Amino acid sequence: MKQLITIIFSAFFITGFAENNATDTSVVSIPEIDSIVISPDDPVLLALDNMMSAAFFNSTPLITDTNLLDVGGYCADSVPVYSDEYYAAKLATLDAQTPFNLDYNKNVKGFIKLYTVRRRELTSRILGLSHMYFPMFEEQLAKYDLPLEFKYLAIVESALKPTAKSRAGATGLWQFMYRTGKMYHLNSDSYHDDRRDPYLATEAACQYFELLYSMYGNWELVLAAYNCGPGNVNKAIRRSGGKKDYWELWPYLPRETRGYVPAFIAVNYVMNNAAEHNLYPIEPQTTFFEYDTVYVKEEVSFEQISEALEIDMELLTFLNPRYTRMYIPLSDKPNVLYLPQNKVGLFLENEQVVYSYNEPTPEELAAKEEEERIIRETTEIHTVKNGEYLGLIAERYHVRVSDIKAWNNLRSNNLKIGQKLTIYTNKNYVAQPKKVVKKITTASSNTGAKYYTIKKGDTLWDVANAKGLSVNELQKLNSTLNFKRLQPGMKIVVGAGS
Repeated sequence: MKQLITIIFSAFFITGFAENNATDTSVVSIPEIDSIVISPDDPVLLALDNMMSAAFFNSTPLITDTNLLDVGGYCADSVPVYSDEYYAAKLATLDAQTPFNLDYNKNVKGFIKLYTVRRRELTSRILGLSHMYFPMFEEQLAKYDLPLEFKYLAIVESALKPTAKSRAGATGLWQFMYRTGKMYHLNSDSYHDDRRDPYLATEAACQYFELLYSMYGNWELVLAAYNCGPGNVNKAIRRSGGKKDYWELWPYLPRETRGYVPAFIAVNYVMNNAAEHNLYPIEPQTTFFEYDTVYVKEEVSFEQISEALEIDMELLTFLNPRYTRMYIPLSDKPNVLYLPQNKVGLFLENEQVVYSYNEPTPEELAAKEEEERIIRETTEIHTVKNGEYLGLIAERYHVRVSDIKAWNNLRSNNLKIGQKLTIYTNKNYVAQPKKVVKKITTASSNTGAKYYTIKKGDTLWDVANAKGLSVNELQKLNSTLNFKRLQPGMKIVVGAGS
């Protein structure tokens, strides 16, 4: 505690000294040249932020090293399968720790096989994404005094993908339908969908769980009602002669709901026994303790934010799924923006610069509106019918198969009957050229050092090797940074300036 007080006191002392003795480097207006100066974040405050982030991260480390996780000494391609007695015993242990009834039967076994045998890569991605979403889920569930095992339901619903959308239109981590979302103030417009906001949707889900439990007083029926609606559960209760046990109601529930609770039980098992199945996390783009929020007071595009603050566009989009067009509109109240923790201070130092950075001209805005109008008026939604395949559909609309796959994010040529495909039919449409990006100059608070900007896929060893340093030397040059994970856009010191 004494050491922390000393650090904080030193931070204020150094910051105050710098303000009184250094020239002002803040940017008031954008110079009329093709170079924009981005003021650096306060180095002392950035160091303190990194120290705090590292403390949180170290308390729940993300381990992807199979040498540490491999409890059975499996080969890399080994797919362990266990007996019914093994699964039942593991679930009995979990059952004693939760108010849910985690029964084992053939339906549950089928879903265990799905996650541990047939969809192994998906399960590994979910294991990694759990480090992004589970701490927030647990915080909200605890706030509403709900069982923490509800966090596993988001896996059944969306595989922890906040942009997931079902054929019926259910959207987000918790798959809210539009009408149900409106009941819990999850609003949508042309630029945003609150159902895709992880925090807002999680709070809404907790409120819905709370309501359903007040109706049924049974956690399994809460799950069933969340899936198919209270009306269908009430019908099943009537048809069964008034039974209130999920498994006794099982034959009377909609077909999808019959698999819903077994899937939830299976996910409870898998998330607590993944290593026993030779399954390990695929590292996510970031974790819960590595990002933070700022409030955006003016309209701004993701492109402006990405370029001005040197944040990877893919990461920025991943952190902010609420915004459906990668654009934050002007609102009567500030909009929330999630940023990598090491970019928050930089945004606050350069907020007005970010809003004005590469701001489109009236002509460019008009061209963009015309572009969107053309796309909107020349878009068709094709419903796949029996016997249709991509080549046939492409021929009908006079487009290429590769275009249809790109427009609809298709990884294969396989189609399902009833599947919706977006088709752009205007052959004369030519996209507007992208605006020339202005050069960014980052004013460094340490002009006597050389910096390297981390790119996607970089490791500490890669950077050290490329710069002729040892890993130990690189760590000493950046002693305040958390090297457990390197984020794209992060700047690190790699040597002295010339």
